[in-house]
Amino acid sequence: MKDKATGKSYAKIIWFGEHSVVYGQPAIAIPIYSVDVTATLKKIPSGQEIHCRYFDGPISEMADNLRGVKTLTDHLISLFSAQDLSFDLNIESKLPSERGMGSSAATAIAIVRAFFDFFEVKLTRSQLLKLANIEEKITHGNPSGLDSATASSNMPIWFVKNEINEQIDFNLPTSSLVIADSGIKGKTSEAVSLVHDNIVDEPETAKPLIEELGKIAESARDALATTDDERLGKLMNQSQRDLAQLGVSNQTLDTFCQVACDNHALGAKLTGSGLGGCVIALAKNQSDAQQISTALRSAGATQTWIQSFKNYQFSTGEAHDNLVR
Repeated sequence: MKDKATGKSYAKIIWFGEHSVVYGQPAIAIPIYSVDVTATLKKIPSGQEIHCRYFDGPISEMADNLRGVKTLTDHLISLFSAQDLSFDLNIESKLPSERGMGSSAATAIAIVRAFFDFFEVKLTRSQLLKLANIEEKITHGNPSGLDSATASSNMPIWFVKNEINEQIDFNLPTSSLVIADSGIKGKTSEAVSLVHDNIVDEPETAKPLIEELGKIAESARDALATTDDERLGKLMNQSQRDLAQLGVSNQTLDTFCQVACDNHALGAKLTGSGLGGCVIALAKNQSDAQQISTALRSAGATQTWIQSFKNYQFSTGEAHDNLVR
């Protein structure tokens, strides 16, 4: 047992496959290293304390809005027979909430990693995802597993609902992704219902769009593997047009996509459920990424991040049971 240990995880961004993934089409999601969560666990003289942006005090007194975190923490305390251990758990998160970046899953991943590091026990990827799902089931009811898989990964995730959840290789050594926060909270349930209603009411229009979004994800996987960033950009633009036709974009997101493309982005699109949240833009190099970021802030983005791909690698720190079905 250590005196102090840390666990880290990352924000997630859906690159391709929003909404269509609900209907059995593939999606691609990626971890964003520049937007992380760090959980630090250390011994203290007495008590079991937790400190985060939503709560500061004894774990036993955590409010119901943090029930997922409390349940996970209680489970880990029991798992390691640490009921009598006095500790402080501090969670620092750079993730904005309700922006489609996987805040709750990233928090769960960081907590699990901190506990296993603290007790110096090896953690496999399958164990990590299973434990994180304890929190996610409470927070989201019936989670797909995509958020946890991506928040814990050093590689993009290829995801098909109830079928495949695996890390995929890719090679984009000079490109970067710019993420821009619109400042508008995402409306997941509203957006999902909107797409569902479109499929029911206008199937001749909506169903082909869902199928095309799936084909775009398949093409994007090929482009990722072959370092074809120009093709990726075009696929992003095509995806944005389809998502807009499904009704989940809005004027702010459309404007941000146009601003990015006017400032040398290879492509741009919304990410997540839409109707708010974030826009992502692909830049050919770091200089273009900086220009896109500056332009988006000038256009009203409340925050931007730049994710370079040059350091993406397969080494995750856990044993490599990479395929989780």
